[in-house]
Amino acid sequence: MKSIAAIILAAGKGTRMKSKLVKVMHPLAGAPLIEYPLSAAREASATQIVVVIGHQAEAVRDHFSGCGDISFALQEQQNGTGHAVACAAPLLQGFNGNVLILCGDVPLTKAETLRDLLQHHEERQATVTVLTASLENPFGYGRIIKNNAGEVTAIVEEKDATPEQRAINEINSGIYCVAAEFLFSAVSRLGSDNAQGEQYLTDIIRMAVEQDLSCAAHQIADPLEVMGINDRVQLAAAEAVLRQRINESQMLAGVTLRDPATTYLDRGTLIGRDTVIGPNVHISGQSEIGEDCLIEPGAIIRGCRIGNRVVVKAGSVLENSIVHDAVSIGPMAHLRPGTELLDEVKIGNFVETKKVIMGKGSKASHLTYLGDASVGSDVNIGCGTITCNYDGVSKHRTVIEDGVFVGSDVQFVAPVTIGNNSLIAAGTTVTEDVPPGSLAIGRCRQVNKEGWRKK
Repeated sequence: MKSIAAIILAAGKGTRMKSKLVKVMHPLAGAPLIEYPLSAAREASATQIVVVIGHQAEAVRDHFSGCGDISFALQEQQNGTGHAVACAAPLLQGFNGNVLILCGDVPLTKAETLRDLLQHHEERQATVTVLTASLENPFGYGRIIKNNAGEVTAIVEEKDATPEQRAINEINSGIYCVAAEFLFSAVSRLGSDNAQGEQYLTDIIRMAVEQDLSCAAHQIADPLEVMGINDRVQLAAAEAVLRQRINESQMLAGVTLRDPATTYLDRGTLIGRDTVIGPNVHISGQSEIGEDCLIEPGAIIRGCRIGNRVVVKAGSVLENSIVHDAVSIGPMAHLRPGTELLDEVKIGNFVETKKVIMGKGSKASHLTYLGDASVGSDVNIGCGTITCNYDGVSKHRTVIEDGVFVGSDVQFVAPVTIGNNSLIAAGTTVTEDVPPGSLAIGRCRQVNKEGWRKK
C-alpha cells in the first residue's frame, strides 16, 4: 500500500455552536472534538498530518504543541473546502502517496473505517474515493451521482441540486482518499462558480472524470460514523455514542459497569480487571484505576491514579490525587489536588484533604480537614480535627510523625511538628512542636458550679 498523509479541515468558526470557543476545540468525552479524526488518521497509518486552521488558530496550534507528526496550514479567508486543501498542499510538497481528507468536526469515524476506505481505494485503483452513507433524510448533504457502472461522476451540493438529484439518498460524508499528485493539481485550479461562491472540494470529482480517471464510492453501514457536529445538540448526541463505545470497551476488557447508561468515562480512562463501577459515576482527566476496586454510586474522579483493591464510597470526589493499594475513601469524602494516600489508609465520611501525604495504615475516619500536611504511618486522626494551614498571608505545613494518636476536635496551628508516638488530647489547640512520646493537652480547665441551674 502507498504511503498515507492526512489533511484535517478545522478552520471554521462553528457559528451555530453559539460559543466564544472555536467549534473543533469543544470538549467531547474528555478531549477536543478535533482529537478524534486526528487519532483515527494516526491509527490508519497516516505518517504526515496537516491541520488546516483559521478561527482561533493559536488555540488549536497550542493544544498540539510538541506533536511532531502534525503541521499547520493557515486558511485566513474561509473560502471553501477546496481552498482549505489548497492551503495545506505546500506542506505536502513532494508527497506521492494517498491523502486522506477528514473533517475536524466529524468525530465518530472509526480507524478501521478509514483503513477499509484506503483498501477499497487501492483495490479499485481509483484516483478519488469518497466515503459515503445512505440516509433516509439526506437534506443538507451533497448527493453522490453515479454512472451505470457504479462509478462516481459528480457530487452535487444541496443548494445546487435538481429535484431529481435531491431524491438521491447516498450522500457525501466529506471524507476522501485521493492520489496526492492529482489532488494538489486539481485544487490549484478550482473555481467558485456555485451557489455559495466558494471553492468546492467536490469539484475534483468532475475534474477527474474529465481526465478519464477513476472515481469510486465506499459506502459505510453506519451513518453515525459520518455525523458532523454543527451545534450543541449534535455534540451531545455524539458524546452519547462515544460514551457507549468507551463503556462497551471497558466491559469487554473485564470491568463491571452496574449501569452503563449512567456511567460517564472519558476517553483515555484506564480501569483494571474485576473493578466494579456503580451508577452515576464520572471518571475523567486521564484517570487510571487498578484491579479489584469498587467505585460506589455518585463518585467523581478527575485526573487520579488509583491502585488495586481500593474502595471509593458513595458521593466522594477525588481530584488530581494518588491513591495506593487497599485504601478506603468516603462516603462523601473530598480529596483535593496534591493528595497522596499510601497503602491501607482510611479516609472516612466528610473528610477533606489537600496537598497531604498520609502514610501506610493511617486513618481519618470522619469530619476532618487536613491541608498542607505530612502524616506518617499508623496515625489516628480524631473526629473534628483540622490543620490551620493559612495565616491570612501564607500557607504552612503540619508534620505528624508515625504512630501519633490525635483525639477529637484538635486544631494544629501550622507550622508545627508532632513527634513519633505522641498523643494529642481531645479539644487541644496545638501551637508548638510536640516532642516524640509526649502527651499534649491545650484546653481550658473544666469548672463545675453546683446549683447554678437553679439560680
